[in-house]
Amino acid sequence: MKCKRVEVRTLRSRYISFLAAIAVYLFILYIPLSDSVLKIDGAALDMAGRRSLGILAFCLVLWVREPVPFHVTGFIGILFMCFARVDTFANLIRQGFGNDTIVFFIGVLTLSSVVTRTGIGKRISVYILSKTGNSTSRILLGFLIVGPLLSMWMTAMAAAAILMPLAVTILQEEKMEPMKSNFGKALMIACAWGPLIGGIGTPAGAGPNPLAIGFISDIAGIDISFTQWMIYGIPSVVLLIIPSWIVLLLFFRPEKKYLNKSKEDMENDFRKLPPISRDERHTIIIFLITAFLWLASGWLGGILGIKIGTSAPAVLCLCLFHLPGMISISWKEIQKEISWDGILLIACGISLGLAVYNTGAAEWLALLLLKGIVHMPVLARIFMIIFIISILKVGLSSNTVTASIIIPIMIVLASTYKLPVLGIVIPACLTLSLAFILVTSTPTNVISYSSGYFSIGDMARAGVIMTMVSCLILTFSIYFIGMLTGIY
Repeated sequence: MKCKRVEVRTLRSRYISFLAAIAVYLFILYIPLSDSVLKIDGAALDMAGRRSLGILAFCLVLWVREPVPFHVTGFIGILFMCFARVDTFANLIRQGFGNDTIVFFIGVLTLSSVVTRTGIGKRISVYILSKTGNSTSRILLGFLIVGPLLSMWMTAMAAAAILMPLAVTILQEEKMEPMKSNFGKALMIACAWGPLIGGIGTPAGAGPNPLAIGFISDIAGIDISFTQWMIYGIPSVVLLIIPSWIVLLLFFRPEKKYLNKSKEDMENDFRKLPPISRDERHTIIIFLITAFLWLASGWLGGILGIKIGTSAPAVLCLCLFHLPGMISISWKEIQKEISWDGILLIACGISLGLAVYNTGAAEWLALLLLKGIVHMPVLARIFMIIFIISILKVGLSSNTVTASIIIPIMIVLASTYKLPVLGIVIPACLTLSLAFILVTSTPTNVISYSSGYFSIGDMARAGVIMTMVSCLILTFSIYFIGMLTGIY
């Protein structure tokens, strides 16, 4: 009986979510607005624009309430755009699923899967931990260093999936109980925070990164290379590691300074690892080739007279793995690790974002909501962009969803007021993946949370402070690098 009541309640909640989404759509469609609001600095909101914003708000309610999976909501939004005559179905699908961002993401996820299955990620982690010794604070720092090193190249989610079992093993060996051990809480949160921090370092690190690059290319006509992203991302990653370590130690002071396991035992764990296999060697070679092409795509493309970009090396990486004799892991095994729902969500997000942009609604919304930051001093403007997005992420519950909504608006705002597009968009891009507060914001957090060592409240308490700290660090990091590179 209890199960049936829960099912009825859940079903009722899902129906209510859809009714609420429809109500929000109708409200945006028919709310009376004065001419002064409908026309702002030359940007006008017409009926097609209203419909596109209404559908975006409709999807937003479903994304927050989640009566259906995220990517299904994306498809519903595309169909709704088609039936509301915002754009044709073929064009909407072409803009999203025909975007080269999608194949880039598939290539990166393939690399992540192979690195995980061959054991290279674990080998790197065990090696670094063998150097930290048995000090609990140093082990915590070690995880916060390994996480970014992995996630810059293989997605934050995959890095967390490698670190979490290692952390659980340490905690179980030390008989530290879930929910009771402060060190357990700090270490498992570090398994999420480290990869999240590293995820902003390169375009390959997190789902919102290639999504943002795709929007910047499609809307502003600006191609951001792998190296360009790293110029802004890497310094921010480095500057965030120590503050995150300090925050975790302040909130969850370890109950003992040293583990029972000695430094020699941890070094022996590394020595006991089997020799590097043929699969690992080939994977390292393919990774180095891919990384070289990502980093050198600009000048190499100039020499060859072709545009390489970030997607082509990712596809080459996928192809190289499947050449005869390269690795023993089959495509069937690899594709099990690929987040296909994440890929679908990114594609749908691009379709919806470009649809709103093409109607002119993105420009109108940007001026309505963010016009005030345009005339601020550069430093204050960067901080406000980062702070606003940090707040929005708490409500939107998904980094990719937030990127789909925010990035087109930011690009239009910069274009309308003749501001440097990268100067507005880069602060937004780097903030999108830093989901320190809510477990539900990203699968990376969910992986660590599934260990059972910390509560949602534990992450939220420490996450609020870390979010405030990250806002300040990103502001000054982006400002000074922007001054050096000339975008401010």
